[in-house]
Amino acid sequence: MKNSIILVSSFLACCCGTSHNSKTNSIKSDANSEIKTESATTYAESISPEELKTYLYTFAGDEFEGRDTGEPGQKKAAEYLKEQYKKMGIPSPLGGDDYYQEIPESYFRGGIKSSENVLAFIEGTEKPEEIVVLSAHYDHIGVDQKGNIYNGADDDGSGTVSLLEIAQAFMKAKKDGVGPKRSILFLHVTGEEKGLYGSKFYTENPVFPLKNTVTDLNIDMIGRIDKKHEASDASNYVYLIGSDRLSTELHEISEKVNKEYTKLNLDYTFNAKNDPNRFYFRSDHYNFAKHNIPIIFYFNGVHEDYHKPTDTPDKIAYDLLAKRAQLVFYTAWEVANRKERIIVDKTE
Repeated sequence: MKNSIILVSSFLACCCGTSHNSKTNSIKSDANSEIKTESATTYAESISPEELKTYLYTFAGDEFEGRDTGEPGQKKAAEYLKEQYKKMGIPSPLGGDDYYQEIPESYFRGGIKSSENVLAFIEGTEKPEEIVVLSAHYDHIGVDQKGNIYNGADDDGSGTVSLLEIAQAFMKAKKDGVGPKRSILFLHVTGEEKGLYGSKFYTENPVFPLKNTVTDLNIDMIGRIDKKHEASDASNYVYLIGSDRLSTELHEISEKVNKEYTKLNLDYTFNAKNDPNRFYFRSDHYNFAKHNIPIIFYFNGVHEDYHKPTDTPDKIAYDLLAKRAQLVFYTAWEVANRKERIIVDKTE
């Protein structure tokens, strides 16, 4: 997660052609959607603590040198993500072997070198032009002058490997003939730690029109437990930010699938509009939200190893990480398979 607070500009109420509708926000489900929802559990359970751990010990290892934007470690991390998607048989929306949305050096400030977002894509079976975006930043803050590597296991290795597991689950469903009705874009963005650069670049240069983007479910730090929830009876939680800011329906879907499947304590502390931490503006979902695209930001809160070399994979709560990733999967599954596109009934 980006450490500095971003100044917020005011935006027009109607941006980028996002549809608004006065229909009821009740949760709808046709017969086909209900069949698909029953199937969801099979694929959600493929998101396992063991596989997440295997991924993260590699991705947050010293080989990737803290994944600093534009530096060799970040390039290695991008190549690793590309290879995982190729192994899963998940193509790039850019075609062929090109999984990178290149961001030129001129786009950055402060001497940051050119970098790239990593994109993978599962095409929808019935409404392929409508896009559900699942995002996580894969950069971190590199190596300090003393040679200490900032592995960023939680920030945001946890979100990155969760995206890989969620993608694998959706791909298994597609191979079984129950792939999502809407398309899923798996968006690994760069430059978040430097100022949300990767997500900003994507929304300014979208591969798919923003007016066709249904939602962005953004994962940034979901592998740890903060001090507020250290007690064993309080640790089954995740912070949700922004779920009700633009779409009441998206919020209701999130609540519904959690109640039915994952049964986490959904903590909305940081969703308060007067929250002094201003987390709503500090991760990649915000570059979608400012275009009135509904978002949910999944977050475990900060901890003593935040932005320190001690944010290592041995400190991740893998069972809890899997459950949080499953919540994202179930929410995406429901949004992608609903008969009607979710309604935007509020604006930023």
